[in-house]
Amino acid sequence: MLLSAMPLKNSRQTLRFMAAPTDVLTAGAFGVDGGRVLEWIDKAAYACATGWSGRYCVTAYVGHIHFTRPIPVGHIVEVRSRIALTGRSSMHIVNEVLSADPREGVFTRACDCLVIFVAKDEDTGKPVPVETYTPNTEEERYLHSTARARIGLRQAIEKEMAEQTYDGPSDAPRLVTRFLASPNDVNWGGNVHGGTAMEWIIESGTACTMEWAGQRTVAVYAGGIRFYRPIHIGDLIEVDSRLMRTDTRSMQVSIHVRAGSPLTGRDNLPTAIHAAVTFIGIDVDGHSVPARQFTPRTEEDIRLAEHSATLRKLRAEYAPQPLTTRRASQML
Repeated sequence: MLLSAMPLKNSRQTLRFMAAPTDVLTAGAFGVDGGRVLEWIDKAAYACATGWSGRYCVTAYVGHIHFTRPIPVGHIVEVRSRIALTGRSSMHIVNEVLSADPREGVFTRACDCLVIFVAKDEDTGKPVPVETYTPNTEEERYLHSTARARIGLRQAIEKEMAEQTYDGPSDAPRLVTRFLASPNDVNWGGNVHGGTAMEWIIESGTACTMEWAGQRTVAVYAGGIRFYRPIHIGDLIEVDSRLMRTDTRSMQVSIHVRAGSPLTGRDNLPTAIHAAVTFIGIDVDGHSVPARQFTPRTEEDIRLAEHSATLRKLRAEYAPQPLTTRRASQML
C-alpha cells in the first residue's frame, strides 16, 4: 500500500532581522520604532500560522504588547513565534522579540505579545478549520494555559471598546492622516499586511502624542489591537489618533484605522482596525518624563478617560500570567 507524503506540522518559527537606520522613526531616536517591531512580529507569527495550518491566514488580534527596552540600530533581532492554543480556525501564537549586538551574540528580551491568526479559504475568504494543537511538555502546557487564560480578558476588553463612541464634541488632542494603500503594503493574499497596519498605528499615535507633549514619545504598551476587516490595494486609509487620558507619566491613545474606496468619500469609511496604545515622553537621555496633563471636559472626553481607566482595571482584575517563563523562553 502506498502512503501519501504528509507535510510535517511545525508549531514554531524563528525569523531574524538586522535593525537598520531606516527602522528608526525619528532622528535621534534611541531605538527601532515600535511599529517596525510589530511588523516583524506579524511576519514571524504569520509564518508560524501558515506553517501549522497550511492555509492563507489573516491577523485577527494582537494583545498584551510590552515594549520593555529599545532595540539599537545594528542589533540582530530574533522573533520567536510558537503555537500556544488553537480554536476551530484560530491559532493563538506567543511571540518573543530578542536582540543582540552581533559582536557579542548575547540575545536579551525586548518585547513579547500574543497574536491570533485565523485560517481562511483563499477563494471564499471564509474561515476554515485547523488541526488541534496539543501541548506535551511542561513548557508547552504553561504557554497553553496562559493563552487560554487571556481569552476572558480579551473578550472583556473588546466588549468595553465596542461600547464607546468617538464622534461627539471633543477637546481632546487628535491627529488624522489619510493616504492610499499601495501595492508595497499587501501580502500574497492581496490584503494589507497586519504588521504594516500596526506600523501605521504606532506612527500615528507617536505623532499625536509628540504634538501634544512637545517632546519625543515612545510606545510602551498596547492592550489590544483588533482587526475587523481586510484593507485592499487602492483603499483610502484614515488613521485617527485621539488622546483619551493622561496619568503622571503616560498618555493613553485610541487609534482607529478606517478604510474603503476613495470613490465613496472619506466621511463614512468603515473601521478596519481599532487599537488602544500607551505612550510615554522621554528626554534627550532616553529617560521617562512627566506627561503634559489633559483635562477632559466634554461628555465624550470624560467617558473615554473613564474607559481608559477601565481597561487598566480589567488587566489588573484578570492579572494574566507572563506569556513566557524563563524556561519556556529558552524553548522558543
